[in-house]
Amino acid sequence: MSARRRKRRRRWNPRFVILCAALLALACGLAVGLFRWLTAGPPAEDTVLPDYVTEDLLTVNQWSRPGTPLEEINGIVIHYVGNPGTTAQANRNYFESLSTGKDGTYASSHFVVGLEGEVLLCVPLTEEAYASNSRNGDTVSIEVCHPDDTGEFSTVTYDRVVELTAWLCREFRLDPERDVIRHYDVTGKLCPLYYVENPEAWDAFLSDVSAELAVLQQEKR
Repeated sequence: MSARRRKRRRRWNPRFVILCAALLALACGLAVGLFRWLTAGPPAEDTVLPDYVTEDLLTVNQWSRPGTPLEEINGIVIHYVGNPGTTAQANRNYFESLSTGKDGTYASSHFVVGLEGEVLLCVPLTEEAYASNSRNGDTVSIEVCHPDDTGEFSTVTYDRVVELTAWLCREFRLDPERDVIRHYDVTGKLCPLYYVENPEAWDAFLSDVSAELAVLQQEKR
């Protein structure tokens, strides 16, 4: 027998390994849950709308307001109505008209911002709207009216969209540079047209939202 004994290989008990893996997975899950809890905004049902928003909800129907709960809000999607010169009310009424199912079209939006800066809430922030395809389930949608075919927002409309977007970012703890996107960024559709064809205008919009958000956060302190 050799004077040197071979060192025995330590054999891990399979049950112990499984237990460690389970505890690690549990710890990771708790950490992710804690992070989401710390960074999440208030529940949408507790959100008080700004004074400039008028609630004009669509009736619950399968075509434009399905009533599907919006479980989380991770972003804001900006759209344009694509119908120059039409009002916020006209576009809201169009969404309502889809409820008959006659056209077979699914479409709606949480907000519509009009040519004079008026804002209509068409779908509650607690429910999904049919606006942003694969991002319907975790975003708030804003349809914006525009005066002509270019799709550029008028000054009063632009300012209101900036204000509304910044308010949503504050309420739901979103980062304008990361969490505010165009419909184009989801599907490649040229929407909002002017801000797809003029990327510098989109960058300026995000900068303006960030600046407005800083003001709102300062006012809340």
